Amino acid sequence: MKHTIAACLVIAGLAGPVQAETIEDAARAIEAELGGRVGVALRRQGSPAEFFGYRSDERFPLSSTFKAPLCGAILTLVDAGEDQLDRVIGYTSADLVTYSPVTEARVDSGMSVGELCEATITLSDNTAGNLLLQRVGGPEGFTEYLRAIGDETTRLDRWETDLNEGTPGDPRDTTTPEAMVATLEKLLFGEILSESSRAQLNAWMEADQVADELLRASLPEGWIIGDKTGAGGHGSRSIIAVIRRPHDTPWLAAVYLTGNEADMPTRNRAIARIGAAMVREIAAP
Repeated sequence: MKHTIAACLVIAGLAGPVQAETIEDAARAIEAELGGRVGVALRRQGSPAEFFGYRSDERFPLSSTFKAPLCGAILTLVDAGEDQLDRVIGYTSADLVTYSPVTEARVDSGMSVGELCEATITLSDNTAGNLLLQRVGGPEGFTEYLRAIGDETTRLDRWETDLNEGTPGDPRDTTTPEAMVATLEKLLFGEILSESSRAQLNAWMEADQVADELLRASLPEGWIIGDKTGAGGHGSRSIIAVIRRPHDTPWLAAVYLTGNEADMPTRNRAIARIGAAMVREIAAP
């Protein structure tokens, strides 16, 4: 879903004027209005100096944003010849957890590794995430993978859906916006994955079906985004993304909210508001 900048400013706004907001302005205003914390990181791909952040080095609950790098770990195995996207994984109804719209309909047939990645990124299917986590050695194995590719910050400690608890001050299942942007950049633009696997991960993220009310709501016509959302307890809401402006270098983005009592539509609007500020930063001459 795309909107003009003028339209997105209306859609994205919470209380108060937003037309001239910077990323920091928007983040501070959202904290004042909703409570809790907001973390943001925005960086031009390949240009560390072109970085905009707010609480970008503070820890926030991962929620389902881990699923994009999880599929990066799966693609690393595929590139190494240790797995195949068309390999079918069987499972039973006992494996199903809350919010599994795809896997619950495929218990009898099972699903291929590629189908599980598609389900867990595009629809945030939680059972698909757990089945893929099993393949990489569980939360511990996934964290080890992150360390191996240079992410010393992000950690996964529990499975779906316990990992979404989001208790303030609990370091389990957390990341920082800055760390997640760096990891996403490595997976989508670095040498960790083959060219075909980078394209596949990007395609899954561009096909996200549950993100229209977040950053996508603020993109001008013609811009392209691939993203992965997350949601959890204590007001947690999040998204990681690669944003492509026509004829420009891509930008990596991460937004995390936590510690508020806002309902989901309000949290979504808050992220869209930050997205509008990101658009202004990216489009600035």
